[in-house]
Amino acid sequence: MCFSANASFGAGVVLAAIGIASVKKVQQAPQIYFATIPLIFSIQQISEGFVWLSLTHPAFQFIQKPSTYIFLYFAQVIWPIWVPLSIMKLEHFKKKQRLHYAFVTIGCLIAFYLGFCMITYPVQAKIIGYHITYIQEYPIAFRGYGEFLYGLASIVPAFLSNVKRMWIIGVTIITSYLITTFFYEEYIISVWCFFATIISVVVFFILENIKKKTEGWNGYLNPQVQITHH
Repeated sequence: MCFSANASFGAGVVLAAIGIASVKKVQQAPQIYFATIPLIFSIQQISEGFVWLSLTHPAFQFIQKPSTYIFLYFAQVIWPIWVPLSIMKLEHFKKKQRLHYAFVTIGCLIAFYLGFCMITYPVQAKIIGYHITYIQEYPIAFRGYGEFLYGLASIVPAFLSNVKRMWIIGVTIITSYLITTFFYEEYIISVWCFFATIISVVVFFILENIKKKTEGWNGYLNPQVQITHH
């Protein structure tokens, strides 16, 4: 959340609540990866709250570097791996799982590259125009390739999934990215996370739908037969 420390911390609390509710919908172990997406968003938003504090209050300046790196670690290393992995874990078909595994591999590669750049090149957070901008002096020559692979790993799996309404995740990510790029190009890493709440709500409803489907299927396999004696 890009607007203030209070907004970031508030969003973190809301996302944590959605995350807890999502985890409660889990019925099978593989679903936990997908269900924890809002909780990861929550940690990320709270970390940016500390970035705000460090930039606006001299007493908190000592946490600026660690909170900045924690935020960027989630944004650039965790997500390109976690999103395709969590979707792959929901697949029941082996062929589809192998296809998703390719995107997990792509996600690992781009996460490794961005992680390497993060610890190799200068990284700095600044407040410019009421927003936080993250200044990263990564190699310009590879920036386009990095953005393409990041999007490939984070968006495409949602459209390939057999899970009902999973495509909404892909549409939400694309829409939020385009809006952020058009209106807040200089602050895209920070502002895009404003849409984390929308994505998290979609995660919750997808899990709710999976739960209903599973319960309905179990009811079909194990019907409760009532015999009435006259």
